Amino acid sequence: MARPFFRRSTLCALAILCALAAPAPAAAAERTLLVLGDSLGAGFGLPAEDGFVPRLEAALRARGLDIRVANGSISGDTTAGGRARLGWALSAKPDFVIVALGGNDGLRGLDPAETRANLAAILARLKERKIPVLLAGMKAPRNLGPEYEAAFNGAWPALARRYGAVLYPFFLDGVALDPALNQPDLIHPNAAGVAVIVKRILPYVERLIARSGG
Repeated sequence: MARPFFRRSTLCALAILCALAAPAPAAAAERTLLVLGDSLGAGFGLPAEDGFVPRLEAALRARGLDIRVANGSISGDTTAGGRARLGWALSAKPDFVIVALGGNDGLRGLDPAETRANLAAILARLKERKIPVLLAGMKAPRNLGPEYEAAFNGAWPALARRYGAVLYPFFLDGVALDPALNQPDLIHPNAAGVAVIVKRILPYVERLIARSGG
């Protein structure tokens, strides 16, 4: 009468041993989000930990997303500069890209047609590589006149539609020209301003990440 019990016990023991020996499910691989930007992305005038890139990475990880945010931003860069160094920036092998360029084009009064062409070239190359993109919009200084403003500001929505990018309409939304949220130059956000930017852009970044399955 002991044999059936023995066989059952042996089978249970073997099942437990097999379960213990089975490899654990692989952890989700860390993915990389590249920020291709200018001083706003580079964290100009701020301690390293208060810049846009580290604050965005912290916010994404707090949401349970294993995302490394790579800083491909250079202070003073224009859309032409971003276009010229795109190949170098892509050496980070990003899974997603935030394109946050154009502020310096507006400050310098560059031809909006050139700004649009540079952004289009960047987006086209990223689309070729099947890299999802969030395009962060910029707005022209008001002193350049309504015609310039319309041509400049209209570039981002048009390009987002053309290349299928997630559009964040204005990178400095809720922060621009607010003395409490900017450094003394009223151009670059302070730590409190960066916190506002991250909070507002985060849902759009999550939408970007969701495009590749979460």
